Amino acid sequence: MSGQKPSLKSGGSSAQSRFQVDTVAESSASPAAPGPAPGPAPGPTDGSKPSDESKGRFRVVGFADLGALGSAMDIGLPPDVFHEPDTAKSDSVSLHSTGTGHTHVSDHSNTYYQRTFGHNTIDAVPNIEFYRQTAAPLGEKLSRPSLSELHDELDKEPFEDGLSNGDEPSAAEQAAAALAAKEAKGGTIKFGWVKGVLIRCMLNIWGVMLFIRMSWIVGQAGIGLTIAIILMATVVTTITGLSTSAIATNGFVRGGEIETVHDLVRTKIAGVNGGAYYLISRSLGPEFGGSIGLIFAFANAVAVAMYVVGFAETVVEMLNDVDALMTDELNDIRIVGTLTVILLLGISVAGMEWEAKAQIVLLVILLGAIANYFIGSFIPTDSKEPKGFFGYNTAIFIENLGPDFREEETFFSVFAIFFPAATGILAGANISGDLTDPQSAIPKGTLLAILVTGLTYIAVAISAGSCIVRDATGDHNDTVSDTVNCTDAACTLGYDFSICREGGCQYGLMNDFQVMGLVSGFGPLITAGIFSATLSSALASLVSAPKVFQALCKDKIYPGLGVFAKGYGKNNEPLRGYVLTFCIGLAFILIAQLNIIAPIISNFFLASYALINFSVFHASLANSPGWRPSFKYYNMWVSLAGAILCCVVMFVINWWAALVTLLIVLALYIYVSYHKPDVNWGSSTQALMYNQALTHSLNLTGVEDHVKNFRPQCLVLTGYPNSRPALLHLVQSYTKNVGLLVCGHVKTTSRRPNFKELSLDHVRCQRWLQEKRIKAFYTPVFSDNLRHGTQFLLQAVGLGRLKPNTLVMGFKNNWSDGDMRDVEIYINTIHDAFDLQFGVVILRLQDGLDVSHIHGQGAQIFFCVSYGKPFQHLFLILAIRHQFTPVVRSLSTKSPLSLADQRLLESSQQFKKKQGKGTIDVWWLFDDGGLTLLIPYLLTNRSKWGDCRIRVFIGGKINRIDHDRRVMATLLSRFRIDYSDINVLGDINTKPKKHNKLSFKELIEPYRLKEDDMEQEAAERLKAQEPWRITDNELELYRAKSNRQIRLNELLKEHSSSAKLIVMSLPLARKGTVSSALYMCWMETLTRDVPPLLLVRGNHQSVLTFYS
Repeated sequence: MSGQKPSLKSGGSSAQSRFQVDTVAESSASPAAPGPAPGPAPGPTDGSKPSDESKGRFRVVGFADLGALGSAMDIGLPPDVFHEPDTAKSDSVSLHSTGTGHTHVSDHSNTYYQRTFGHNTIDAVPNIEFYRQTAAPLGEKLSRPSLSELHDELDKEPFEDGLSNGDEPSAAEQAAAALAAKEAKGGTIKFGWVKGVLIRCMLNIWGVMLFIRMSWIVGQAGIGLTIAIILMATVVTTITGLSTSAIATNGFVRGGEIETVHDLVRTKIAGVNGGAYYLISRSLGPEFGGSIGLIFAFANAVAVAMYVVGFAETVVEMLNDVDALMTDELNDIRIVGTLTVILLLGISVAGMEWEAKAQIVLLVILLGAIANYFIGSFIPTDSKEPKGFFGYNTAIFIENLGPDFREEETFFSVFAIFFPAATGILAGANISGDLTDPQSAIPKGTLLAILVTGLTYIAVAISAGSCIVRDATGDHNDTVSDTVNCTDAACTLGYDFSICREGGCQYGLMNDFQVMGLVSGFGPLITAGIFSATLSSALASLVSAPKVFQALCKDKIYPGLGVFAKGYGKNNEPLRGYVLTFCIGLAFILIAQLNIIAPIISNFFLASYALINFSVFHASLANSPGWRPSFKYYNMWVSLAGAILCCVVMFVINWWAALVTLLIVLALYIYVSYHKPDVNWGSSTQALMYNQALTHSLNLTGVEDHVKNFRPQCLVLTGYPNSRPALLHLVQSYTKNVGLLVCGHVKTTSRRPNFKELSLDHVRCQRWLQEKRIKAFYTPVFSDNLRHGTQFLLQAVGLGRLKPNTLVMGFKNNWSDGDMRDVEIYINTIHDAFDLQFGVVILRLQDGLDVSHIHGQGAQIFFCVSYGKPFQHLFLILAIRHQFTPVVRSLSTKSPLSLADQRLLESSQQFKKKQGKGTIDVWWLFDDGGLTLLIPYLLTNRSKWGDCRIRVFIGGKINRIDHDRRVMATLLSRFRIDYSDINVLGDINTKPKKHNKLSFKELIEPYRLKEDDMEQEAAERLKAQEPWRITDNELELYRAKSNRQIRLNELLKEHSSSAKLIVMSLPLARKGTVSSALYMCWMETLTRDVPPLLLVRGNHQSVLTFYS
């Protein structure tokens, strides 16, 4: 009984259903075992032969009987896993957490997946584990039973895309896995919303601008406009914060966690933090996400330089105060900045835990510095008055209320310098992979940080503008001597700083970047605050940039960047990204001027914010059922307004920098769109495309067809798309970007249809078409023969106006060697198409069309080679399970091809390559509405056929050849179709050559009924059994038409033997009058031994018009 799984009874009493699941017998005396035995589950416990119904039937997860379980120590469970016996023995056990740090093994809760309402069944109740997209610790995520497992017949072994039967983890293995996951989780540093988001955002927002540029901004813009600047930035960040919260709560934010599929095993790559890149890419798709991801990572790297330069400025000011400069101020900033960024790199490389601890210390210092400033603003001293600080004063407040822009500064140039102070709102989202609950933490932490820091900036602006004058000399002797000429606020306080109007003053809001240190109660604490603000923001940016870049590299959107995807340590630290960020930051540190670096960052961050806001608008507009944010305080139109506001501000700040930024985004967008990375994130772009397609399809349905808008929409009977490449390539040439192309595949089967195999084929073939850049759909159907399957396709394929109107087939080259019943089916398929008012196009190549036999027995496995190595193993497994022969595209490993197959392969590729100079000969013998002429015209519009000219051949009478030519030339000119020549054939009705007539007679001989040589009853019976037979009466009735086909073949060889392609009117055969064999002989005779020939017959509705 060790590891025994339940089996299905194949027999039993009549009262017992054959579908009933046996209850597993328990025995307390059963020997303990470490786990379930491999292989199929044993049969019934009575020793009978295992049932076939149970073999390979069920996937059993977390099941073990009591005998197999034994004690915790017997099965090797850790000591904190204990077993709780149950007096009423049950048929199953389960493992679940008791919340006490132990794993509880219960006897009566889990039969297979779970006991469903107390009954033994594999049908699972809802479980959150089924909806996870991450892998389980054992390498396979827990999955619900498939529909096949619940629905398929018992004697049928379903295909499963998971582990094979008998390989599922046992109860003990699940317990061990749960403990391993718990240990792994404990080893990874995770943060709550306060430490992970709120503190990080506040530290990043309270950056360099708070202490060393806020006072200068107040001096330039005045209190009023400074508040406007802060509110304007806050509006942008608040809207972006709301949008970020909406995206973050629309499902689990995994921060760049991705999954790869290789050999049927899911591998989890965790610990990557995507931030803005992750939010945008998963919302708008890889095109926008990939382009903004690079820019956002670069902006964070440059932000490191900005904060470090701010720190270095303060250090150099201190050195200057004590006359200890090493060289000059600019170079000293570079030296100090370089040493600082090296130190920060070391802290970052040490890991997230050290970085988080450093952030807490920096926050305490920063809060102390801010409090110190406000306390000091209430304690004016005489010694500080010459430097411009007088304490809160109404005159100073009124004077500083308005702007006083100097040195060519404007409102928006000052805004550009301030705005980077507001860019820390994504600091929490940037490390979303390191958050315990990012869905809750990001909205709470981000929005609260915006509120707190916004209020802080406004308070500092009002405070600084109310107690510090714009200019001061620092000289105690500059007291008021002339009250007439002195009108500044300082004059009312006893000082005359009017000399500062000429420049040269070093103090006051406009001149002293360190003025907040002057105001504070304890100056060194402000310096410590500056150090704290700048270093914490630099540290946050230094951590964010590599993690964003690592997430981008993990997704393999840009080739060549994969080297930066590798992570190290338990937190998957992007050490290579740290080095790259260090190099970028160092390069900008060497600029050493804060007012130059800040506007550069502003544009990049505004572009990121614009796309985040646009993501929410786009997702809401798409109205996808998957867009269900739990954060409800957002509005799609507010988000759109936020996106527009960001773009407007970008251009107002610096139009050329904004233009360069947008051009970079556009270039990266075009690059990703062209290369189409193999990712599917369920983006809003996909949802909106669906909405638009659905809306347009419905709108088209209400519009009547018009001849001017006619386009050939082709249902092509290709089989597997690569089975008849010449047919597919030719039709693709005249339908690409013009009309619909559907590859129809009738899968004839005598056994029960395997619809799962059909579904797999559909996925593989559609992907193959996409990889080959063939704009087509693949639609397979099961049927008993070609005719019935084609009827299904003709009636059902399409949606509204997007419905085929032309059936395209290959000519049945081997018809005379096969069963004539197949010919009957083939010809009747053509009749069915005409009955349904379809046009019919038939392509004949002398070497044939079907190349599938060259590649091996199983055509479907041929597609796997296009997927790359990871998928070859997958399809080899499919081949083994479905018992078809796997093959490889490389023909060098196979036996040499026959001469016929070599010619077939060569001719199958002739329409794929560019056609040289030549002609497309159009034999427009009968007016079918113009389809025979439209297809060649569409072909010549393609670059592959651009060097070919159209020659038109028509029938006529010898005595009016010139007249017929002029009439046709007039018609073609009105149709606006270029042609090189018009040939009127006056000798169509000439008798064919004798030897050709004899060849036709030999061709039809095996298929004649010869009713004159037998009894009438016998003849009628044979005709009923073999309806394709040609009667003598039929042959005599259509003798002239038969001769015409022979004569046309002679004319084709005479006039069009060198044509690149012949397009000819398809002869019609009246249904019920012309036998299938005779019709087939007509087409065989007409198309024999000529260049590639396309037989075309429209549905006799006009497809061309010369009216505007």
